[in-house]
Amino acid sequence: MTHLEEISKLVRYYILASTSTAGSGHPTSCLSAVELMVGLLFGGFFYYDAENPSYHNNDRLIFSKGHAVPLLYALWCVAGVITEEELFTLRKFGSSLQGHPVRDFPYCEAATGSLGQGLSIGVGMAVNGKYLDKLNYRVFVLLGDSEMAEGSVWEAIQLASYYKLNNLIGIIDVNRLGQRGETMYGHNLESYANMVSSFGWKTLGINGHDFGQILKAYEEAFNSNSPTMIIAKTLKGKGVSFLEDKEGHHGTPLKENELNNAIRELGEIKRIKATINKPQRVEIKRESIAELIPSRDYKLGEMIPTRRAYGEALVKLFPRYPNMVILDAEVSNSTYAEIFKKFYPERFFECFVAEQNMVGMAVGLALRDKIPFVSTFGAFLTRAFDHIRMAQYSEANIKFVGSHAGVSIGEDGPSQMALEDIAMMRSILNSVVLYPCDAVSTEKLLEEAAKYKGIVYIRTTRGATPVIYRDDEEFPIGGSKTLRISREDVFTIVGAGITLHEALKAHEKLKEYGIMTRVIDLYSIKPLDIETLKRALIETRGIITVEDHYRAGGIGEAVKAEIGSDKIYILACEKIPKSGKPEELLDYEGISASRIVEFILNLTH
Repeated sequence: MTHLEEISKLVRYYILASTSTAGSGHPTSCLSAVELMVGLLFGGFFYYDAENPSYHNNDRLIFSKGHAVPLLYALWCVAGVITEEELFTLRKFGSSLQGHPVRDFPYCEAATGSLGQGLSIGVGMAVNGKYLDKLNYRVFVLLGDSEMAEGSVWEAIQLASYYKLNNLIGIIDVNRLGQRGETMYGHNLESYANMVSSFGWKTLGINGHDFGQILKAYEEAFNSNSPTMIIAKTLKGKGVSFLEDKEGHHGTPLKENELNNAIRELGEIKRIKATINKPQRVEIKRESIAELIPSRDYKLGEMIPTRRAYGEALVKLFPRYPNMVILDAEVSNSTYAEIFKKFYPERFFECFVAEQNMVGMAVGLALRDKIPFVSTFGAFLTRAFDHIRMAQYSEANIKFVGSHAGVSIGEDGPSQMALEDIAMMRSILNSVVLYPCDAVSTEKLLEEAAKYKGIVYIRTTRGATPVIYRDDEEFPIGGSKTLRISREDVFTIVGAGITLHEALKAHEKLKEYGIMTRVIDLYSIKPLDIETLKRALIETRGIITVEDHYRAGGIGEAVKAEIGSDKIYILACEKIPKSGKPEELLDYEGISASRIVEFILNLTH
């Protein structure tokens, strides 16, 4: 115990000195969790090869309470993987020791700091260890009491219990104080215990500054048959009398005189180097994957919803990409992810109607070298956008598939219609946004998505559309397909997904008026095929983009931003939609074949 107490004193010094040097940070939020983390890393419970942070059987520690990251840096300084000199680069431009966890620092498991996300990521990592790689590593998640108000935490708690993740251990640092005052339950550990245990977790209430209780709690957690939550009563600012349990110090580093007083209180600081237990050396057993390919290929003219083609394509794709794993939010009979589940049930995880946790779980899986395909209605991915936004900072390799795109879904009405999803997914740095129009392009684009390292969004359609491409067509990311072209083309119609078929119908109708049009399938919305679009603008009088999406952030604005011409006209959803037949709604929004014809006739007169 004395050894751990000396380490704790050094860690407190590192926290106070590094944040004061930086001139910013959250030292009091770090101080409350010192014993909890020192007991974990240096008390014999954490197994980690510090020389190989990516080793597959390392235990995982996620700071969901991301603003406490100076504590994490201090721990690894004690472990000898960073120097004191490096520690004092905290929050400086170019330093890997950023203000909240990012993966530039190799001992950060995931980018966190938007509260409420770490436990979901932990669920993904624990699922990977228990069910996919079948390893004995454990996942530890440090949570703050403030973030326990976030709904995604409770989504994660439910699913962890459902999947019996006894390799997942949460630690709530109940320090009573949030950013502006007391948290919802203050120091009432029983309230947290009652809520968490009601979902089937083992709960352990302890004094978070008592090493005897801390070490015993970890030992009990290791012997649990269910996920465990350690609920620790702590004091914010612990170890410094003028900070302990005092309001008004959140996110405030100490001034020089305050730092000197605090260091005097700590007493003699010993520069200790401590070791962390190394994990068991094991190999991941890779099982051969049988190729269970659906019996038929697609025929020209066959009517197939692209959402169904998604499910069928997953089955074909999996043997070539054995790291794939499929997550769905209780709509797999609509997204058709259930087709994959039928063939490979051990690689399918039902996440129920909890999209935030599903995305966080996908991040955890991606960070353990899996390729998650995440499917639900495109409209419902919007509620998980913060998790998607944070996934980019974890450099997570995730494929999102949003079905039921646009008003063409018909009678279900606007709550089910993805009309903002393209804008949302385009805004993610280095993301790819794809929108297939038929079964063949869906299958080919799904493989392109699997090959791409990063975030990809694929938009699928509810209704059946005709197969227009042959099996030997290629669909590279950043490409397009020019389906109708002549030297007499007056305008270019650009469609994607459902509107591509409307564009083809409009092309035939306009020919009756003696007006030739070029038709481009812009299946890659991000990145765009700039060269083809620019050529069309030169060779025709203008481009008309047609999309089943709101104008803001959609296909038309993407094209206009890249090409920068006043000869680009945008047809998009401009009204609040309502229930109705798909064809009625396309016409109502001005994106049907007849409305495209009407628009072009007006331009030519």
